[in-house]
Amino acid sequence: MPIGLVLADDHPIVLDGLEQLFRLEQDFKVLARCRDGDETLQAVRKYRPDVLILDIRMPGRSGLAVLREMKREKLPTRVVLLTAAIDENEALEAIRLRVSGVVLKEMAPQLLVKCVRKVHAGGQWFEKRSFARALETLLQREAGARQIAGVLTPREMEIVRLVASGLHNKEVAEKLLISEGTVKIHLHHIYEKLHVDGRLELTLYARDKGLL
Repeated sequence: MPIGLVLADDHPIVLDGLEQLFRLEQDFKVLARCRDGDETLQAVRKYRPDVLILDIRMPGRSGLAVLREMKREKLPTRVVLLTAAIDENEALEAIRLRVSGVVLKEMAPQLLVKCVRKVHAGGQWFEKRSFARALETLLQREAGARQIAGVLTPREMEIVRLVASGLHNKEVAEKLLISEGTVKIHLHHIYEKLHVDGRLELTLYARDKGLL
């Protein structure tokens, strides 16, 4: 049974090239071509392809927005991102959204074919230059968050994030529906537990641990 594909890119010339590439291979079937995020979601819902080849930057709903909606709807299609470039924050979000593969457009077309076959078989394919730093950052953030979570209560964690994002005590109190005095008491305990001296040190600590 052929591997069902949906192709999504806002450039017709790229779509034409992708379709020709996969039509040359006997084990693929192109089910739909899409030029924006909304079309892509409709096609994935309708055809339930094995693999979606998705550009990260499209008009209207971006590739990452498509991924978020697919995750929300629990659509089972595996996704390969095909992109000209990907920055660290995009790479981090792609990892969190469980993308199975990333291929840069500058790479040889046959690498994309190999990637899609590997992803369909349950594997992963990440372009090392784009993802090495992103994976390292993600692991550091998760380790830092676990470390703090072992020291602070959930309420104290909330207050750390809000204070570190720049909110004053009154704004934190309003957001959490508690008194300003209670915020001050929580902050006193947080400073003691984390061995920091004031809001600036707390903010730097939170950024270092990946809470922002």
